[in-house]
Amino acid sequence: MGVLLKGVSGVRWGELRDARKDRAGGIPALLARIAYADEETARFAIDDLGDLVCELGFVVGEATAPTVPFLLELAGAPHTSCKAELLALLQRICRTDQWHSAAAAARKDGYEANYREQPRWEAAARAAVHAGRPVIERLAASARPEEAAPARELLRLMDEVAPFLKP
Repeated sequence: MGVLLKGVSGVRWGELRDARKDRAGGIPALLARIAYADEETARFAIDDLGDLVCELGFVVGEATAPTVPFLLELAGAPHTSCKAELLALLQRICRTDQWHSAAAAARKDGYEANYREQPRWEAAARAAVHAGRPVIERLAASARPEEAAPARELLRLMDEVAPFLKP
């Protein structure tokens, strides 16, 4: 895929499900558009990717956690446009608790078997965001306010959700 996103081909995207429960095979092309296309195309790609990895802004899928390191790589790359949008997507991923909430409600009603995998996807996605803390800290120290402000906001959120990382 070029200098950026070298590890994308090592992920078996076609075997993973996105937040819409479809095969995640389209994710690499969206990541490439974010990395190498013009700013407008990158913004559309981030929006489309957001639908696949954090649908409606609060539902993650199996492919979300494997996507997060690439989002962090792109956010930390010097020539990537739309860093604020990437950080906002990472924020939404970090904030999700839809599956944990649904699983808790299902336990009360005896339907916990319906929610075995989803809370793990959510916890893995949050953990992947947390693993990128050094990248986010560098962005928070940026002289560019359009990068620094959303990065600082993400760091605050990460500190708030840290106790809830367990599946």
